[in-house]
Amino acid sequence: MKFNELPLIAPILKALQDKNYSEPTAIQEKAIPLVLQQNDVMGCAQTGTGKTAAFAIPIIQRIHELEEGKSGKPQLLSLIVTPTRELAIQIDDNIRLYSKYTNLKHAVIFGGVKQGQQVEKMKRGVHVLVATPGRLLDLITQGHISLSQVKIFVLDEADRMLDMGFVNDVKKLLKLLPTKRQSLFFSATMPKSILNLANEILTNPKKIEVSPVSSTAETIQQYLYYTNRSDKKKLLMHILKDEKMDQVLIFGRTKHGADRIVRDLQKHKIKSAAIHGDKAQNQRQKALTDFKSGKLRVLVATDIAARGIDIDKLKYVINFDVPEAAETYVHRIGRSGRAGESGIAITMSEPEENTLVKDIEKLTKQSIPVIKDQPFPQTEKPMTDAEKKEWNKEKQRRKQEFFANRNKNKSGRR
Repeated sequence: MKFNELPLIAPILKALQDKNYSEPTAIQEKAIPLVLQQNDVMGCAQTGTGKTAAFAIPIIQRIHELEEGKSGKPQLLSLIVTPTRELAIQIDDNIRLYSKYTNLKHAVIFGGVKQGQQVEKMKRGVHVLVATPGRLLDLITQGHISLSQVKIFVLDEADRMLDMGFVNDVKKLLKLLPTKRQSLFFSATMPKSILNLANEILTNPKKIEVSPVSSTAETIQQYLYYTNRSDKKKLLMHILKDEKMDQVLIFGRTKHGADRIVRDLQKHKIKSAAIHGDKAQNQRQKALTDFKSGKLRVLVATDIAARGIDIDKLKYVINFDVPEAAETYVHRIGRSGRAGESGIAITMSEPEENTLVKDIEKLTKQSIPVIKDQPFPQTEKPMTDAEKKEWNKEKQRRKQEFFANRNKNKSGRR
């Protein structure tokens, strides 16, 4: 199917043509007609399937048709809530691209920055608002935003929203929205807690599931290196000797670990930066912009950014640390191989992480090919006392960061 076979208006088709988008992804093909028909939708799709356009395009069209010929200050007609600032900015960027030939006004708000410019934009009026929960509730409480006219509500990355402790914020927002509205609910996973939340939000929803949440994209080639903890840095430098790897996203487990990886890379003259919750918003955006533009060869991220990084044609992802949740592996490597592009995902496993690899293979129902011809193979030797001490420190950091992030999210600062 082509985009011009969907019931889309000329301004949107022209914007899609500018981006050389001719064929919708599976979720776009299914969701766009349902949203245009004003159905509530519950979508389950793995990362990298084109989910943002699946709701953004029909929302733009519906509002364009509702507002055509009207004058005066724009009213807030659609609210899109998402868990992280990176994801909010990404969604707003996509809306800007798809709506360029319409008169739609849109804005994005998030915490971690001064609110002045965001408040000014809201005063001028917008049709579509993309927001993280904490800042949104702050500005509502201050009287800068009213949700009374919202006709289309989107909750994106619902499972991540719950993981980050936003469930109570979401429930507060539901009480402020009009009862009569269209609601769209998207999540990469659908455990019982997510289904319960969906039932609170949606009315007779149309359900879309484009692929099992445990599956990885077929376009991603996966490789596994078994190594020792003491050799991981050397193995990473060995892998990065391949000059074809000119844009690489590396995932570390903790903020401290991500910064440490960057320091090691910079010692080897590899241009890199870290992106995580302790970085200021302007630092995070600069790192992401520099990475996208090619000024940085490597971006090191923690899992909080795993679903908020959207880079066209990103090919290489490296798991420096194996994620503790198998589902996180799917989200991480899904940063590559997006929308039909090819990708390569490399995972480095030390002995204490081998059971986590087994969990991933059990979830995805596939074995990850092991690279045996490499200079730093895993051995059976036990950890030294120094390595045990560092391992215990790392576990303590992980625990501290987990609770610090939960507390930060609950305070509405993200």
